[in-house]
Amino acid sequence: MYLFFQVANQIKKLSLSFMQRTFLKVLCLCFLLTGFVTAQAPLLAKPGGDADWLSAVSSLEAPSFDDQAPVAVPVIQQVPVALAATAVLPRMAPELALQVCRGRSVIQAEQLAAYSATTLIRAQLLDTSQYGEYEVQQHYLAPRTLAFKAVRFTGDSFVKTNVITRLLQSEVDHLQKDDPALNAISPANYKFSYKGTNELQGRMVHVYQVKPREKRVGLFKGRIYVDVYTGSLVRAEGRPVKSPSIFIKKVDFVQDYADIGPFTLPVHVHSEATARIVGRAIVDVYQRDYQPVANSATTTAITAERVPAL
Repeated sequence: MYLFFQVANQIKKLSLSFMQRTFLKVLCLCFLLTGFVTAQAPLLAKPGGDADWLSAVSSLEAPSFDDQAPVAVPVIQQVPVALAATAVLPRMAPELALQVCRGRSVIQAEQLAAYSATTLIRAQLLDTSQYGEYEVQQHYLAPRTLAFKAVRFTGDSFVKTNVITRLLQSEVDHLQKDDPALNAISPANYKFSYKGTNELQGRMVHVYQVKPREKRVGLFKGRIYVDVYTGSLVRAEGRPVKSPSIFIKKVDFVQDYADIGPFTLPVHVHSEATARIVGRAIVDVYQRDYQPVANSATTTAITAERVPAL
């Protein structure tokens, strides 16, 4: 987020000529989108240092587990049929699901050594009717290396050069210089309030309202959705509690995650922004074909038993 301060310094040096005003608009848009549309990994918390996790959750339900009766299997022509047993996970209580979600993040921070993925970015400037679609190969190496290789682009070159390319470069700079713990969805940064269960993308989830403990760039007010059976983060959505620029009126985002092997990684981010100068902008980032690499040949199982002691 340090880039936003660079923008402020540049503003003082710019005159009001047409070309310079145009360049300023581009910068404002790029920095507006940074940090909300191209997150390269789940919002992870550092191992240790987060005490009193359960006390951060208010108004939670008592633990409940789903009992499943045995299923009667018909026999065809009196020939025995061998069946593979299917494990049914118990439904977690809200406190436990949130705790396991935290534990998964800590373990992933330790275990994820690298990954590659295909990233597709679609950017629209609604007020100027400009559009661009850029596909790149993304390569991440823990803890602070991120690189992109161009595959194809269609659309306006202005959007490619001044929006998407700057966006990707800003994400690289952010990963290299910022502390991920400052933006993590953790008790150190947020208060959690339980809002019930819901179905999302065919999965039952616990819903939690999240409210930052302080008003700081990089934190958001909104909701997170956690799988009731696995404790995986399914979605994070909301709005930043502090605008990264005086030119930005609002930014709303929705970020979806998926379990890729033992890891939870972002697969789609939708962001809508309104700025005082550039107007409305919409950016969608899709990530697919993940190939994660663990630190060891045998990845540690992510279960409730591996949740750090509180």
